[in-house]
Amino acid sequence: MSELLQYFKSKQQDMVDLLTTLINHETPTLDKPAVDKLGAFMEAEFRSLGAAVTRLPQEKVGDFLLAKWNEDAPGKPIMFLIHIDTVWPIGTLAERPVRIDENGVLFGPGAVDMKGGITQVLWTLRGLVERNELPNRPIWVLMTSDEEVGSIYSEQIIKDTAAQSGLVLVMEPATKEEALKTWRKGVGNYTVTVEGRPSHAGNAPEQGINAVIELAQQALKLNELNDLRNGTSVSVTVFHGGTVTNVIPAKATAEVDVRTLTERDWTNIQEKIMALTPFIPGAKVSVSAGHSRGPMEHNEQMKRSFAQCKAIGERYGLTIREDGSGGGSDGNFTAMMGIPTLDGLGPQGDGLHALHEQVVVASMPRRCTLLAGMLKDWVME
Repeated sequence: MSELLQYFKSKQQDMVDLLTTLINHETPTLDKPAVDKLGAFMEAEFRSLGAAVTRLPQEKVGDFLLAKWNEDAPGKPIMFLIHIDTVWPIGTLAERPVRIDENGVLFGPGAVDMKGGITQVLWTLRGLVERNELPNRPIWVLMTSDEEVGSIYSEQIIKDTAAQSGLVLVMEPATKEEALKTWRKGVGNYTVTVEGRPSHAGNAPEQGINAVIELAQQALKLNELNDLRNGTSVSVTVFHGGTVTNVIPAKATAEVDVRTLTERDWTNIQEKIMALTPFIPGAKVSVSAGHSRGPMEHNEQMKRSFAQCKAIGERYGLTIREDGSGGGSDGNFTAMMGIPTLDGLGPQGDGLHALHEQVVVASMPRRCTLLAGMLKDWVME
């Protein structure tokens, strides 16, 4: 066991205490006052560790923070990306307070997504500061508060900040096997709208243009775009049409969920969906693209980044594994920009958005050791 890992193991209870404090701040995304209370706590924590902190005010969600250490040091920053919002409404904690079972598993709303990851960042930095080992390189933490609603307010800030960085470390949880996530599927949403022509279903059905029938044919065409073997899924997930039983429907809409592993497939599917044309003469088909995150692709850059991370972990006595996810994170944004990005650097856990949400306490010192080693030893491309 490395000396650094021994040190962080000695701080495990302090990590549990901090994680418990973070969980006890309930932070549903759209409750700005509640989220800002935790934001104030985070700002005080950053400042206590010697950071220069900039508050980025928001109207509809909690304010964002950008904390910086060694701002004038040479080189591009290593940037941690964290979010303090959760999916759980106020009052959840009263129903499911923090507890630790006999196996050393901590349960609580928001524990793994991502207050465990936040704990890792704060304790990694605290450990390096306490040991006088904080490297003389720029280190940034960007804290957002809207990830659980798709980062609709923070996307541009994430991109603008990451564009100045040399490495982005996304503090989403590790897998159940304590693996990093070196790929994530892109996640896209589309709305397909069909306009037909209403008519009486009994007296003059031939005079109508049935929007539901048109949209049904479009749904079948979309279904043909699936290539599940190669990681592409195109799913018609919501379908609405018609008004009353005796009227040929004049309008119908469908929501479409798209996931791909590669940028090439992402672009190809987008082009095909946006180019849909009517089957029925006189029908009108329009497509609008919703908020999306392109894929975090397992490309050559990702392979190099993981290899360096793995080597650093081994240097400190850790075995580092990799995996992926069909869901997106803020890391999708930065990876699509071509910025080296590693995800799943939070603690081992399970139950994201579920009643059994949990963190494996013993994984926390290991993750802090890895993060500290990366801050100390990472070599920029």
